Amino acid sequence: MPRLSYAAPTSVPDAIKLLAGAAGLAKVMSGGTDLLVQLRSGRTSPELIVDTKKIPGIVGIRETESGFVIGAATSGAEIGEHAGLCAAYPGIVEATNLIGSTQVQGRASLAGNLCNASPAADSVPAVIASRGVAIVVGPNGQRSVPVEQIVTAPGRTSLAKGEFILEFHLPKPKAHQSDAYLRFIPRTEMDIAVVGCGVSVTLDDNGVCIDARVVLGAVAPTQVVVEAGAKALIGSKLDEAALAALDAAARAACNPINDKRGTIDFRVKVAGVMARRTAAIAFERAGAR
Repeated sequence: MPRLSYAAPTSVPDAIKLLAGAAGLAKVMSGGTDLLVQLRSGRTSPELIVDTKKIPGIVGIRETESGFVIGAATSGAEIGEHAGLCAAYPGIVEATNLIGSTQVQGRASLAGNLCNASPAADSVPAVIASRGVAIVVGPNGQRSVPVEQIVTAPGRTSLAKGEFILEFHLPKPKAHQSDAYLRFIPRTEMDIAVVGCGVSVTLDDNGVCIDARVVLGAVAPTQVVVEAGAKALIGSKLDEAALAALDAAARAACNPINDKRGTIDFRVKVAGVMARRTAAIAFERAGAR
């Protein structure tokens, strides 16, 4: 068992230096709600934990002319309390608010939920659906990465040694644009998604969809952007034909597993149902804007 060290740098360069210079496994702690559980269970044994919460700007939400900037270590509770973000991206907020209990909400972060790299992460499909971008910093500088390119497999990300996520950028919503997120769980709350679905749509002045994104979670090794699902919605007012095409596209995009929480057949069927229901909510919200 390696000796565990802890550091809480107060600048981005110091954090990068610590992570890049670690001889063994180093872990970033944004909120710690996944990492601490994994430490206690023995699932991970890092030699170094780098707590990023003391880096200026990594906690908090800023509204800019181009959209929103969410610090990587911003808690779910803070996200749920930000009036501007709740109005602009209700789907992202409702997805984030599904993570854990009230106590967990005070710590859990978007970056932690993403970089834990669980296929069932709730906030990730919603952020991808709204074209969120992660700002990654590391020894080679800063880069902007679409959120769907971060997770590469269960428990694995595209981040290189010494890199971590500093913040997330969300574009300013257009007129008649909105989003939604739904999940299916076996219990009424405090559970992990068997299927999750994020949908973002933009409508014209007549209520016809002119842009869409459909993203599924928990039905494949990583989150799935359902291109055919978006095509099914574009050009429609969400009539039954569009819903049927969306349902079929969502089912076809699935590559799930059998486990104690759901069979392959069940997950595939529920993916179509969740896509239908989430799209209906997103259309209703976009039409009201």
